[in-house]
Amino acid sequence: MSVDHYENFPVASILCPAELRPAVAAIYWFARTADDIADEGDAAPAQRQADLAAYRAELRRAAASEAPSPRWRAVFAPLARAIQRHELPVPLLEALLDAFEQDVVKHRYADRGELLHYCARSANPVGRLLLHLYRKRAPEATAAPSLARSDAICTALQLINFWQDLSVDLPRGRCYLPQDAMAAHGVDQATLAAGFDTPATQALVAQQCDWARQLMNSGASLALDLPGRIGWELRGVVQGGLAILDKIAALDHTTLSRRPALARRDLPLLAWRVLTMHW
Repeated sequence: MSVDHYENFPVASILCPAELRPAVAAIYWFARTADDIADEGDAAPAQRQADLAAYRAELRRAAASEAPSPRWRAVFAPLARAIQRHELPVPLLEALLDAFEQDVVKHRYADRGELLHYCARSANPVGRLLLHLYRKRAPEATAAPSLARSDAICTALQLINFWQDLSVDLPRGRCYLPQDAMAAHGVDQATLAAGFDTPATQALVAQQCDWARQLMNSGASLALDLPGRIGWELRGVVQGGLAILDKIAALDHTTLSRRPALARRDLPLLAWRVLTMHW
């Protein structure tokens, strides 16, 4: 699947069974479009909220098998087919919209608890939706232990994206670094806004990256337990997230001023890590 945005993970890759790719693509574009409504362009917050409310109404129309309106037909026509064919849990899709609506109005997070609550809606539903799609091929995918590990992986990916994107988010006025951790390291909002890495900001970012790595490690065994293609694709997701953490570390955690990303030259090492992954 061709995408217009950089992602740290494969989207409907060749490892995804052909019959599931349209549903995976539909979920991706549903989330990607809502995220863009919340983030992209120069619309005022009130307009973003109104657009997201209209977008939620379209989701409910799709869930009710009603024809989509012209505005987002390209998103909701395939999503409606996926909902009906695969019985997608609509509350998980609604949870994603809750997170995007929060992005419009909340730009600071007091502590890790607040961040985890956000990730439970912004990231974890995606993993649960994908496991739902695979439930017939791997019934164990929707067991409680699998869901818990999926949540850990998805939360880790979201956090990794935050620490990778500091140089992008902070100029927009959005700060996902926990305020209590900032205070403990002697870092204030003015320091972050300046965009200059300091020993204090580097230590702060390193601490948050360690947290994300611990979360990823706690869920990574799911990739080895799930059979067939889903297991291999999840290995790629896990190793892609860990590779970004390695890149942040290689930059000495200076992501206030630069954004690391995976490149083609990273693929051989990434493939080796996928093939030799053990936990």
